[in-house]
Amino acid sequence: MRVVVLADTHAPRRWKSCPPQVASHLRRADVILHAGDVCTSAVLDEIAQYAPVHAVRGNNDGPDVAAWGAPDVAELDLGGVRVAMLHDSGQAAGRLRRMGSRFPDADLVVFGHSHIPLDQSAGGVRVFNPGSPTDRRRQPRGTLGVLRIEEARLVQASIVAVT
Repeated sequence: MRVVVLADTHAPRRWKSCPPQVASHLRRADVILHAGDVCTSAVLDEIAQYAPVHAVRGNNDGPDVAAWGAPDVAELDLGGVRVAMLHDSGQAAGRLRRMGSRFPDADLVVFGHSHIPLDQSAGGVRVFNPGSPTDRRRQPRGTLGVLRIEEARLVQASIVAVT
């Protein structure tokens, strides 16, 4: 299973329509995760044309994103891998411990908010932030995440530059 992970697309200010380099990854996705700050449900409708979408609300998401079906927190099984997703995981200090306590059954915790790509693990907890494909802030490139799941295991997690 190939999972494309997005966060912090910030439409329509930053995302007018799906950028071509993002679309090239979405075309190969089996599932798409969006870790919040979509800002308009039209983005979720747009990316759902590529593959099924699971999304959570971010601090900049309005009622239309909630009405689309995005909760504050999602816990799902993707090919046998237990994934928890939220927008804001809090400050960096203590993040792994905090996420491990909050989601003790998760194999992976996906989040956004900081726009800073991150793949970190320790003590049996793995956290993953894809960064932002459209609002890189202080990062050198816009990014998204790609997860590969095989035989109920996360076998690869990559941060991919798209700008």
